[in-house]
Amino acid sequence: MGRLVIKVGIVGFYEGNGHPFSFSAIMNGYDPERFAEVGWPVIGDYLARRDPADFGVPELRVTHAWMPSFDMTRKLCNACNVATAARDLQELVDGVDAVVIARDDPESHWELAAPFLQRGIPVFVDKPLANTTATLAQFEPHLRSGKLMSCSGMRYAVELDEPRATLPAYGKLELIRGALVLDWTHYGMHAIDAILGVARLQPIAVTGHHGSHQSVAIDTKEGTVVLIDSLGTVPKLFRFDFVGTSRISSHDVGDNFSMFRRTLWHFSRMIRTGEPAIDPDHTLKCVRVLIAGQQALEQRTRVEI
Repeated sequence: MGRLVIKVGIVGFYEGNGHPFSFSAIMNGYDPERFAEVGWPVIGDYLARRDPADFGVPELRVTHAWMPSFDMTRKLCNACNVATAARDLQELVDGVDAVVIARDDPESHWELAAPFLQRGIPVFVDKPLANTTATLAQFEPHLRSGKLMSCSGMRYAVELDEPRATLPAYGKLELIRGALVLDWTHYGMHAIDAILGVARLQPIAVTGHHGSHQSVAIDTKEGTVVLIDSLGTVPKLFRFDFVGTSRISSHDVGDNFSMFRRTLWHFSRMIRTGEPAIDPDHTLKCVRVLIAGQQALEQRTRVEI
């Protein structure tokens, strides 16, 4: 008996975010020459470094893609072995078993996800899921029903396997620091998911600081202070420091392929089991930290979560 094939639709695109191309290539494999034409050399470079055995996610196959630009949709389909270049979103609603919304502009997420969620079609939404508490409330029932998954791939970063597996050896965590490129609104979720995916802390308040860049301090119920610096336009940097009373470690995160493939594996498991891939309360907590951080930066004050 053959394995079940879950037909996946890819929805994109948002400027500066190449996830529709990387996610499709990871699930389907890709044509290097045609991929070179899509204009994402950084993604093409890390794909080229992988063995063919690394490609593919259990049961998942991208069969449809849709983006606002049909020409871009065609290029993605040609590069990543996707059969159907859709001209409108309804083709995906009618034709797929699951969908990946690979855009990181949260103001578009509910409008794009709702037609699928209302049909009971499982959805993965790229980070950040929402940027208002009202939109987060719309998503909440679907998180709890096991039909919706959303996170940063950095939640599954291989470079953070060591602290995830040995956290008790750190003793009492005094400080966790994250430093990353660009802005809090679009990239802060990388740090939140990475840090709270390792240390299951309970954030209680966020304070925003403005210097030459955006800096956020998160107070937690456990007493651990979390500091996240969004450094703007600097060389690529995703660095995390864990400072405990018994151990200190520093981790540079950069293996995008592995974190994305792990993310998609967990999405596949959610589809097959009907169980949430991530504790819904954890996802809600992470998004609330992001929203509170944005408010704290705008108001230059402390915001309770």
